[in-house]
Amino acid sequence: METNPEIGRRIVVDGIATNYHDLGQGQPVLLIHGSGPGVSAFANWRLNMGPLSANRRVLAPDMIGFGYTETPAGPEFSMARCLRHLTGFIEGLNLGPVDVVGNSFGGALALALAAYAPERVRRLVLMGAAGVEFQLTEGLDRVWGYQPSIETMRELIGIFSFDPARATEELVRLRYEASIRPGVHERFAALFPAPRQRWVSALATDEAEIAAIDKPALILHGREDRVIPPANALRLFQLLPRAELHMFGRCGHWTQIEHAARFNALVDNFLSGDA
Repeated sequence: METNPEIGRRIVVDGIATNYHDLGQGQPVLLIHGSGPGVSAFANWRLNMGPLSANRRVLAPDMIGFGYTETPAGPEFSMARCLRHLTGFIEGLNLGPVDVVGNSFGGALALALAAYAPERVRRLVLMGAAGVEFQLTEGLDRVWGYQPSIETMRELIGIFSFDPARATEELVRLRYEASIRPGVHERFAALFPAPRQRWVSALATDEAEIAAIDKPALILHGREDRVIPPANALRLFQLLPRAELHMFGRCGHWTQIEHAARFNALVDNFLSGDA
């Protein structure tokens, strides 16, 4: 019988049955996915969980409103609720200080976690991250405003990636079908309703609080990212006192997929190195 690779283990966090993946042993690293339609931790990190788990314990949860984690009533985005869910997840698994890798929306959550609960975080990796104020891009507006169709999903994958050839019929069909599972689009549409500039602001951490984050930080971004501006990476690099920056050329918003081997090597080296 076939099993769904997007479904992993289950833990109840703050009353919410949470789906997560758990691989490897050692220093825990928490992977926080982005906010695309039909996304899950597995879909976001499928090329990274295995390689990164060779040297550490990798945990990748589906966040509230996404994947196979239960969605409570009133799913509109709340940073406070997401942070409560994240800290509850860390506490529930007795993880202690974790390394955090956040993609896009997940990057904003990772940044907020490091700012508001620094005792929970050892190191920080921000990839194509939100988390600072910026003008809503057309790409992000289209992602958050997604209305299900094969053609729209094909267009979105083209926005996410630098190489349009990545929008294969198989990938388009898989992500489209994930976006129309019962209840999935309804909860997704309720998360970031128009006008959407307010959700960019809701994801932002105050710059003074970002500048006070005394954690080693690796910032990764695609130069051709049409969803989150590359200028975000430069701003975070200016603000975070212990940061290093790697910008990928010929790369859109999917650094962890478009340059998976290089992404995995950079993250592994950063997490394994001296503070």
